[in-house]
Amino acid sequence: MKRTIYFTLALITLFTISVKAQQATDLKKTANGALYKIFTNNTGPKAKQNDVITFNFTQTTDKDSLLFSTYKSGKPVQAQVQASQNVGDLMEVFPLLTVKDSALVKVPTDSVFKGHEEARPPFFPKGSYLTFVIKIEKIQSLNEAIEEHNAEGQKLKDKELTEAAKYLADNKINAISTGSGLRYLITKPSIKRKPLAGDTVLVNYTGRILNGKVFDSSVASEAKSAGLDQPGREYKPISVVLGQQQVIPGWDEGLLLLNEGSKAKLIIPSSLAYGDKGAGQDIPPYCTLIFDVELVQVKPGKHAPAKAGVVSPAKKRVYKKPLTKKTN
Repeated sequence: MKRTIYFTLALITLFTISVKAQQATDLKKTANGALYKIFTNNTGPKAKQNDVITFNFTQTTDKDSLLFSTYKSGKPVQAQVQASQNVGDLMEVFPLLTVKDSALVKVPTDSVFKGHEEARPPFFPKGSYLTFVIKIEKIQSLNEAIEEHNAEGQKLKDKELTEAAKYLADNKINAISTGSGLRYLITKPSIKRKPLAGDTVLVNYTGRILNGKVFDSSVASEAKSAGLDQPGREYKPISVVLGQQQVIPGWDEGLLLLNEGSKAKLIIPSSLAYGDKGAGQDIPPYCTLIFDVELVQVKPGKHAPAKAGVVSPAKKRVYKKPLTKKTN
């Protein structure tokens, strides 16, 4: 497998160098100043305004240092064709291409860093270019792209439901279901008070995905056992004001069901967590999360109505603090 990966990357590098060797004085220039050359002449409709294109690309410096490659990342990217906003968005070149077309695009870094020279890295000196080699893999109308996205999303949703049901069955978890899709199991009951929206609660937790991998914990022994790298992390119960969207919706709902001093297992579907975006490398899209939680303490607060709506998953993700916390 490693040999195959190295061989593939070597081919990509050789292809990029070969492409650059072919460029001579026949480069054309866009209105915004990018230089380009189309290497293919495939038939078929060109990409047009509002189309969604799927493409692979490599990104290099003038000295052929590879900055990024979709071939290396293993996934092409998508973009909707729009009017060009800047020389680096490639929107002047996309309408010149059709499916399976390849092109070289050289973006002048003097234009990219104009007005903010302090951000210019040393490997992009004045007069240099950021070089792209792109290959168009697919061109779709916006409606076609939406339909495909929705169909793929539905497949992932169905897969998530199947995997969650199997997890519960395999682990013999007889959980209670709520109307939202949250499931929970009280593992240590308590007769103390339940919190209300507006109360502050102190919570210990360990979070896992269905395959058992721990992605976050407030408990030192759990974090150490899972091999989590959390430098500077202070292991203690986290503080959350319930009903204020400080945490993922599954936490806001689940913690209101518990009594102070109780422990529970929360099985939270992606619709109440990080949805179709996921969260970093640890949590993929459409991923059910398993939290073992302990409601350590309830501090009464102002019992204002809970805020409606769901916070964007991108705003909830944080790495150096508990995963469940939201950052601005």
